[in-house]
Amino acid sequence: MDAPRLIARLTRLGLTSYEARAYSALVRRDSFTAAQVAREAGLPRQRIYDVLGNLVQRGLASARPGHQVKYAAVAPELAIARLIAIQREELAEREHDAAEIIEALSPDYEAGQAHTDPLEYIEVLRDRGAINERFAELQSQVKREILVFTKPPYAKPPQENVEGLEVTRTHDARSVYEASIFDDPATTEGVRRFVDAGEKARFVDRLPLKLVIIDETIVMFGMEDPVANSEALTIVVVEHPSLAQVLKIAFDTVWERGLTFDQAYDRYVARRTRTA
Repeated sequence: MDAPRLIARLTRLGLTSYEARAYSALVRRDSFTAAQVAREAGLPRQRIYDVLGNLVQRGLASARPGHQVKYAAVAPELAIARLIAIQREELAEREHDAAEIIEALSPDYEAGQAHTDPLEYIEVLRDRGAINERFAELQSQVKREILVFTKPPYAKPPQENVEGLEVTRTHDARSVYEASIFDDPATTEGVRRFVDAGEKARFVDRLPLKLVIIDETIVMFGMEDPVANSEALTIVVVEHPSLAQVLKIAFDTVWERGLTFDQAYDRYVARRTRTA
């Protein structure tokens, strides 16, 4: 076995790299002085006595007194057996500690499982960065279908929603847009890209709220302050299939009375241009 592999395997049995190198040097001769071991193993002279002392303490080497102390390796079969015995003792101690930890934590875990928050399926978001992150996460989880009511204020405008375009190309995507999207050419072009990517789109004068329904399971909707009438966003995420199914019925009702992109563009942009 080459030296690096030997050192690596000795360290896996619990020796430090210095101890492994010193022991592999000791076995090459009946005995060595500390300085000879340091030179043979390529170890720092200032560390060698600590390293050899550890080997003696572990039972892998012996020290022979005399005018100059010499060190000898214990036979490999005995040395390795001692390392294995030490590891078995340490493993037994860890198993004992693990059993006591399990016994101590299990009652709290069982009590915690019995305690549930009745509103744990409701999540409220107000920071725009957090809203964008959560929306991107939900888009990535779509399996079959995503339904959207889109209206300002936007956490991420349609022209910036690159992730949504990918979802549109691979899933059933339907969106109802508020006609105000035609007030901004960049937003209009962003919506056109979604339609070109395969999104089924409808357009209405006004939408009651911002809404996302994913796989008839998860709902994300905006809550506007009816008093302040500010541009601040408060988004609620609810994982509740019954609510999602009811809101899908409302979505389909609005969808049925909406205009296609070409019809809406003609009404809100082309006519405005012709009369300007």
